[in-house]
Amino acid sequence: MRLEAITWERLAGELARYGDGLSAADGGPWLALGIDGAPAARTGESAERLARELRLLGRAVLVISTEGFLRPASLRFEYGKRDPDAYVDGWYDTGALWREVFGPLEAGGSGRVLPDLWDPVTDRATRTPYHSLPERGVVVVHGPFLLGHWFPFALSVHLRLSPGALRRRTAESERWTLPAFARYEDEVAPTERADVVVRADDPSHPAWSGLPGSGVNPRTA
Repeated sequence: MRLEAITWERLAGELARYGDGLSAADGGPWLALGIDGAPAARTGESAERLARELRLLGRAVLVISTEGFLRPASLRFEYGKRDPDAYVDGWYDTGALWREVFGPLEAGGSGRVLPDLWDPVTDRATRTPYHSLPERGVVVVHGPFLLGHWFPFALSVHLRLSPGALRRRTAESERWTLPAFARYEDEVAPTERADVVVRADDPSHPAWSGLPGSGVNPRTA
């Protein structure tokens, strides 16, 4: 895969301008964009940068972290608190994401999106009110394991960390998750599924694959 050096700020601007020209595949008035990556890749920072650039283009944007859609502790920890397979398969409530985020954005939907559902600290429902997106509104969803669920992203971005960088940038207490990301790489192949791949090994010097159709898209490189 050919990659080009880029700054995070320019990356956000390029993605925003490209996203601003997209339409939902089903013809609906809203867009969903996805930033996929391990926690060590800081997907939230990239999502917020992208949101800022989209707002400068006049788009209403809601940033959603999958951390707000964790399942209750009784389900997450059914096989222990450090089970890598459970982390991949059972921690995130993908059904709730479909129901509360992606479903309302479908053509003919309400546009009323729930920003989060569950607080993992209190292990209780957050009771956050619904957010009504105007037409041309954008939801930017970020977090791990986003690809492979057929979420209807108009544009998906994978922040890639090599195994060595992932280990270095993951706190020792969280390194039990490393096999989960290795499995994700093997089974889902996110660099092949994503529209845009960003190498984030060095947080100060990212590199990207370019926009779809640019000639260096990971789908064809």
